[in-house]
Amino acid sequence: MADRADVVIIGAGAAGLFAGIWAGRTNPQRRIVLLDGARRLGAKILVAGGGRCNVTHDVVDETAYAGSSRNAIKKVLRRFDVPQTVAFFRELGVELKREETGKLFPVTDDAHTVLDALLAAVRQVNAFILHPYRIESVEKVDGGFRISGKRGTMEAANVILATGGRALPKSGSDGHGYTIARSLGHSITPRVFPALVPLTLPRDHFVCDLSGVTIPATLEVRASSGKKLVAFTDSTLCTHFGLSGPSVLDISRYYTAAKFDDPGATLFINWLPDKTPEQVDADLLALGRVSPFRYLHAFMPERLARALCEQASVEPTVPADRLTREQRKSLVRTITALPLPVTGDRGFTYAEVTAGGVPLSEIHLETMESRVCPGLYLCGEICDVDGRIGGYNFQWAWSSGYVAGVSVGRE
Repeated sequence: MADRADVVIIGAGAAGLFAGIWAGRTNPQRRIVLLDGARRLGAKILVAGGGRCNVTHDVVDETAYAGSSRNAIKKVLRRFDVPQTVAFFRELGVELKREETGKLFPVTDDAHTVLDALLAAVRQVNAFILHPYRIESVEKVDGGFRISGKRGTMEAANVILATGGRALPKSGSDGHGYTIARSLGHSITPRVFPALVPLTLPRDHFVCDLSGVTIPATLEVRASSGKKLVAFTDSTLCTHFGLSGPSVLDISRYYTAAKFDDPGATLFINWLPDKTPEQVDADLLALGRVSPFRYLHAFMPERLARALCEQASVEPTVPADRLTREQRKSLVRTITALPLPVTGDRGFTYAEVTAGGVPLSEIHLETMESRVCPGLYLCGEICDVDGRIGGYNFQWAWSSGYVAGVSVGRE
């Protein structure tokens, strides 16, 4: 006879752990089991924020997210907001601190603090975690669900699907959750692709020769019509493969999405984000005997200043008043609106989150219960919701995990 539980949570990442804690707190009498295929629990929590775990952001609203409708996302976020998140972790003994960017980290600067507290909270509600325990299939049967894997079969009245998406597959999120969701009647968005991911350029592009250079810059996606679609300004890192850093990660999903619908969409970069093309043009005209290189070097590393001049076919040390009109215009374009010939991205292996998944339109947002399969709940990254960098994706995990956990606990 198969082992039986009241609630089986498939996936013990951020959303799954949170769902387990709140299911147990809501109804301590229920038998809750979390199953995770990874050998090591909480891999994404441990690598987040450079190993410090960016738990959330001081201000979180639906505008930081893409995927399903922002109104739908808002309904879930407001059920468990940032002040509740801060209070929850404080109760677990994890104090959070706010950094200048608005990101909230544990005061220990150690992601283990967060993971250990969550695992302790799971134990406190007498929920069980079994791992590595990879699930192959979930079937709807009389009285609930049959969950099958290499380690055997389990039956449960309710299932919470918290398997994640496809980002960082070595953590266990290899997309198998989508197969399970489909088998239970759900659809997956037509496009599932890496988000918060570094972008690649041709290996002979001059940016690849500037590996290690970091500078605040504005990245902007424009449609083939020239219409400006979205822009982000933040730290930008030149690498041997192309570009990374916060601005690049934030804009990557919007660039990829734009290219699906409009192959002529282009990514532009402004290396002087505080200046418009008109201001840079006026600056160059006013330089007199000062060289363009000296002007640029005041704002950026020497290697980049020299490279931009060379890219615009301008001798770096020539006095600015000797530039032809065409040379000056070329330099202005190179500095403030350089088109980047993006060849792709670094894929799910290097992506921090997945764009796409189960549409929120297929989920009751008050409970996170499936509209197509009663007794099934979904939370976290398996949903078609992806946020910017800065703790937003964790906040979605906490909020959606809370709603799913409390709701299944009240069943």
